[in-house]
Amino acid sequence: MMKKSYFFLAALFLLLVAFPGVSLAGDKAPRVTNEMIYEKLLEMEKRQAVFEAQFREFKESVDKRFEQVDKRFEELRADMNKRFEELRVDTNKRFEEQLFFMKVLAIFTSLVVAVIAFAWWDRRTIIRKAREETVAYLEREGKLRSLIEALRELAKGDKRLAEILRHYGLL
Repeated sequence: MMKKSYFFLAALFLLLVAFPGVSLAGDKAPRVTNEMIYEKLLEMEKRQAVFEAQFREFKESVDKRFEQVDKRFEELRADMNKRFEELRVDTNKRFEEQLFFMKVLAIFTSLVVAVIAFAWWDRRTIIRKAREETVAYLEREGKLRSLIEALRELAKGDKRLAEILRHYGLL
């Protein structure tokens, strides 16, 4: 059944294509005159003029908008350049301040280390010299020298005392 309806539709289509003047309803189309063609052409030209005017307005508004966007973009770019320059100057200033601080800190640290090293060296030197002077004084003028001499004299007669003095390097 479907094949028959397709065949019928195809035949009807070919008939209409082959004979365009044949109408199924039987009505004849009105005859087209030159005046009707001129009227349609004038009407189309008016519409085209309206479309062209609208297109020009649209194009002008788009161009104006692009100019505004370009102007705003340039303002933003100039503002960003200004901000970057300010940021660069600020960063350089901070870096210089930190560099100065680091120099001062290095000098202070060096001075502290030098003072501590000098104090340690000086104390060691003073203690050594004081010890040497004390020992020299005691050996030269002190009663300890006299005591050691007395013990040496006594050790000549006492073997046990002589042995003790030798053990400590005093004889």
